[in-house]
Amino acid sequence: MKALFIGGTGTISSAITQQLINQGCELYLLNRGSRNDELPAGVKTLIADIQDEDKVAKLIQDLEFDVVADFIAFVPEQLERDYRLFNGKTKQFIFISSASAYQTPLSDYRITEGTPLSNPLWEYSRNKIACEEYLMKQYREQGFPITIVRPSHTYDERSIPLGVHGSKGTWQVAKRMLENKPVIIHGDGTSLWTMTHNRDFAKGFIGLMGNIHAIGESVHITSDESVTWNQIYEIIASNLGVKLQAVHVSSEFLAACSTEDYRGGLLGDKANTVVFDNSKIKRLVPEFTATIRLDQGIKETVDHILTHPEYQTEDPEFDAWCDKVIQALEAAADAIKG
Repeated sequence: MKALFIGGTGTISSAITQQLINQGCELYLLNRGSRNDELPAGVKTLIADIQDEDKVAKLIQDLEFDVVADFIAFVPEQLERDYRLFNGKTKQFIFISSASAYQTPLSDYRITEGTPLSNPLWEYSRNKIACEEYLMKQYREQGFPITIVRPSHTYDERSIPLGVHGSKGTWQVAKRMLENKPVIIHGDGTSLWTMTHNRDFAKGFIGLMGNIHAIGESVHITSDESVTWNQIYEIIASNLGVKLQAVHVSSEFLAACSTEDYRGGLLGDKANTVVFDNSKIKRLVPEFTATIRLDQGIKETVDHILTHPEYQTEDPEFDAWCDKVIQALEAAADAIKG
């Protein structure tokens, strides 16, 4: 198989890149080259900014592919560019959308690919929906061979997956735990969530590549495991070797008192219980099963980050904000009690 990834070094795509190389795929990555020093041997790189359409067109003018996948498209205009570049040059175009595009709030807690797409709370999700609509139009009217993939919360060894964090990543929450400080969990922590390790995601994704039954289809790829946010934070604390000190704060309050996009990221996504029906990906890729249990995956991630200081990015502004939120709640409780 000959494939081109636009991106290819992010959380979702890096495991796919590694597994494809292990399988002998002729893989090209088109990116700006800022993270290519970590690529496995055998990857072919095309160094360019995908926004520079003329340069990219020259780089690929003599190339054709079995699969082209765009991991970094977020608005329809970017896919209009991709269509101009790759129509007639690939047998399959895969767009990475998002499971946050599904109906929010849900009318049925079980999410299938037939669940309506609607998210009035998060512009990111609405843009992904618009991207999907554009691609389906090109498929129906022009025969452009598209496949839409919807990841949910996918993680790797470089960042601890959790709910409430600042703009600089998730390490500061782990640091608060290590310092025996309280950490914020949105809501009461009992809503269900699904996290998927990127190596598991890669197995499903690769099974869709070159799969004639996936053309014109939308499919999500997630673990079958459902856990509460309380369990997620307990797992993280346990692997850090500390006792969790949780403070539960309503998602609405967090959205109201933060400059982070908690309206989208929480109210439009993580505050809601999600349970995915993965029947479709298993029908399209019969060998797909997510096998990395969350406690096992988080242990691997925590161990990796603790031994790699470059992933321990501190966020003092978020740390101070957490203290202010917790103090405000305590003060409110004291005022009510008199």
